[in-house]
Amino acid sequence: MFNRPFFTGAVMSITLTVSALAFANDKFEKVTEVEGISEYNLDNGLQVLLFPDQTKETVTVNVTYHVGSKHENYGETGMAHLLEHLVFKGSPKHKDIPAELSSHGARPNGTTWTDRTNYFETFSANEKNINWALSMESDRMVNSFIAKKDLDSEMTVVRNEFERGENSPFRITLQKMAASAYMWHNYGKSTIGARSDLENVPIDRLKAFYKMYYQPDNATLIVAGKFEEVDMIALVDKYFSPIPKPERVIRLLYTAEPAQDGEKSVTIRRVGDVQMTGAAYHIPAGSHDDYAAIDVLSQILGDTPSGRLHKVLVEGKLASRVYGFNFQWQEPGLAIYFAEVDKKADLSSASDAMVSVLEELSAEPITDEEVERSKRNLLKNIELSFNSSERIALNLSEWLGMGDWRLYFLHRDRIEQVTTSDVQRVANTYLQRNNRTAGHFIPTEKPARIEIPTVISVNDMVKDYQGRAKIAAGEVFEPSFDNIDSRTVVTQLSNGSELSLLSKKTRGESVVASIMMSMGTEKSLQNLASVGDATSAMLMRGTSKLSRQDIQDEFDKLKTQVSVSGGADWLVANITTTRENLSSALLLMHKILSDPGFDKTEFEQYKSTLKVDIEKNLQDPQQLAFNEYGRKQNPYKKGHPNYQPTFAEDLESIQNLKLSDLKTFHQSFFGGNHMKIGVVGDFDQAQIKTDLENLYGSWKSKSAYLRVEDPYIKVAASPTDFDTPDKENATFVAAIMLPVGENSDDAAALELGNYIFGGGFLNSRLATRLRQKDGLSYGAGSFITMNPEDNKATLGAYAICAPQNLAKVEVGFNEELSRMLKDGFTDEEIKSAKSGLLQGKKVSRAQDPELVRTLRRNLLSDRTMQWNKAYEQRLAALTADDVKRVMNKYLKIENFSIIKAGDMSKVEG
Repeated sequence: MFNRPFFTGAVMSITLTVSALAFANDKFEKVTEVEGISEYNLDNGLQVLLFPDQTKETVTVNVTYHVGSKHENYGETGMAHLLEHLVFKGSPKHKDIPAELSSHGARPNGTTWTDRTNYFETFSANEKNINWALSMESDRMVNSFIAKKDLDSEMTVVRNEFERGENSPFRITLQKMAASAYMWHNYGKSTIGARSDLENVPIDRLKAFYKMYYQPDNATLIVAGKFEEVDMIALVDKYFSPIPKPERVIRLLYTAEPAQDGEKSVTIRRVGDVQMTGAAYHIPAGSHDDYAAIDVLSQILGDTPSGRLHKVLVEGKLASRVYGFNFQWQEPGLAIYFAEVDKKADLSSASDAMVSVLEELSAEPITDEEVERSKRNLLKNIELSFNSSERIALNLSEWLGMGDWRLYFLHRDRIEQVTTSDVQRVANTYLQRNNRTAGHFIPTEKPARIEIPTVISVNDMVKDYQGRAKIAAGEVFEPSFDNIDSRTVVTQLSNGSELSLLSKKTRGESVVASIMMSMGTEKSLQNLASVGDATSAMLMRGTSKLSRQDIQDEFDKLKTQVSVSGGADWLVANITTTRENLSSALLLMHKILSDPGFDKTEFEQYKSTLKVDIEKNLQDPQQLAFNEYGRKQNPYKKGHPNYQPTFAEDLESIQNLKLSDLKTFHQSFFGGNHMKIGVVGDFDQAQIKTDLENLYGSWKSKSAYLRVEDPYIKVAASPTDFDTPDKENATFVAAIMLPVGENSDDAAALELGNYIFGGGFLNSRLATRLRQKDGLSYGAGSFITMNPEDNKATLGAYAICAPQNLAKVEVGFNEELSRMLKDGFTDEEIKSAKSGLLQGKKVSRAQDPELVRTLRRNLLSDRTMQWNKAYEQRLAALTADDVKRVMNKYLKIENFSIIKAGDMSKVEG
């Protein structure tokens, strides 16, 4: 918790509290409070939402502007999104925002959508960081440079982002469908904008757009996390009240989409490896009473595996994957359903079957069971989101875009009240041929026009809304190394498996668990990598007694989110739940791990879906480049557990995969005697240890276990090119392997050097050169992974660009690497990078899902948090000379393998 500014001592603290409360009455108008979130209005029109949460060691500051792509005029498409980029370019008081974000260890971003634009940063909760964030957001609200030089460089970056989207069959199909569905409304235009508008927008027009919409009376400031409300009110006043209320008037939008009077169709023909079919239907605004029932309907239709589309198309072998979702907008939006189809399959059969499922629901009415299952799933996710003030802060942006933040809670209440007849009614009303974008125009004697109801007043809808009692708050927990160690109990099960248990009071009585199973030896796992992958992937598809749907339903009833992943020699299961449901969730997870059903139908679905996913990668420059990166960093012989196959080899493995292989792999290698389990949150330590002992204490693997080593292997650098015709975007990757592990004396310096070179947020050397200065790449940077046990690190640099710019990107990479090795780093760079890295690590320790994985990994490496403490102390002590020496010790341009993927016919030399 940050200190109250300028005062110390009990007397002064009391004085400030009283004066701050008086100040709030004088300067802030408190509008309402719902479930712990307070709304205030400033005199200049700024809406302020404060959500104190003393259980977090972080603060999230979010500013949402009520402007999005729907506000753009002719020639202005993409302007809202372009401004989102330029607002990161600096302001008079904060000239280098990316550098400041990195130095404060913030986790930032900005996003643009149809109805709103938002900017946020999450950082360690202290007075300095909070003052900085509020100062920065207030200054760039009205004083951002919006300079011609920045537009010239960022325009090409945004254009590169546009080109990146052009590589995605799903995004292109969705964009064309929306454009066809809307005749007049701007919802039919992509947020990224038209290429011509991006390339030609005048700076004065962009500035006018900024000055019109980036004002306090068109914005909402949300602050969530560890702070005192009275203190935050004073700080918000300090930084935002001096901004004057503008005199300009924002014109109301009045364009409304007419009722669609006939089915529409759009066809796209491009190079690719997957077919897609979709259907879009106009639906009411996200604030309308019908929307909750539509949300439930889309879950019933588009969910996997219970969804009707999955049952008919995937299980009927007409498609490899299906999904459905809604665009929840301020004005009438779309319900959209998609199916991915193998390129050799009959697309028309899948399309016809999809339409039949969607538009013939009166023949097969919605059931009570489907509605309850769907509601349970939706409400579980909403309820779990309430346990994180950070997630709430970001989620509220969407509801602000729809008209009011309280709609978030009202929508939850409405879902609870949805009945089967409500769902059937909205299905019959909106899922009709004449409201569909997927067909042809056919004259009829009496056209059926689906009038979409409008919302008269969101203000009237929410003005008296009170919400519910505040969710249970947790304890104040300091994520220091010593405190974590002192609160963590490390113990063992009778079979030797290790537990790391950290019990504390948490918001909403939440708890997270992470289970890692290690298995096999290098010899016993030869040629079994794909079998191990498939075995893990099949676990959530059913046990001997529970179907895939049963598993999903049970976890929904337990309000539990889970994920299971694995490979040849490992498996990880992550669980997020609540105190009362933890024991039951662990029991269900044990059934999944120990008693898989390996259903034949599910296995065929898995293979079909995986095949299509891999085939999509065959023409994806980014997937090809990064798969090759993995191959160069793992130079093992084919058959070794660590071998990285090509996509063609993956397809061959799928073809040869047999269900009996999975059963044998599970019987041979799975067991509870080589587990590392971490649990963090609100739970009873003695009870959980007893539960885990009963579940795993006597379950043993039939095969011996010996960790598969992953040492550094010196390999010669080699270039690789992939030609992907007709792809607008290309990928550049540089790869190198280094003899440095986490325990190496040089590890901290290598991490810090990489952070400056390519790891920071937009202000790294690579991002500054390739994105900010040259305008070549939407995404550019570098990353490093160091092995915790073997003396090996993998380092990569990347850039996403147009194919014709690949050579320029390589020149930029080489020049920046050479400059770094020759000139080293400035003291200010080192200071800022250390601040950013160390604060970022503290933020990570404050997030229970990340902390539990750290504790689990520490078990694997026989560490406590004192190892992390010593590592960070070494990092904090580094000098510019230290980092330069280490970077020169390991990095040489000629040792990097260069990988390029793109349309090589467009590459310029």
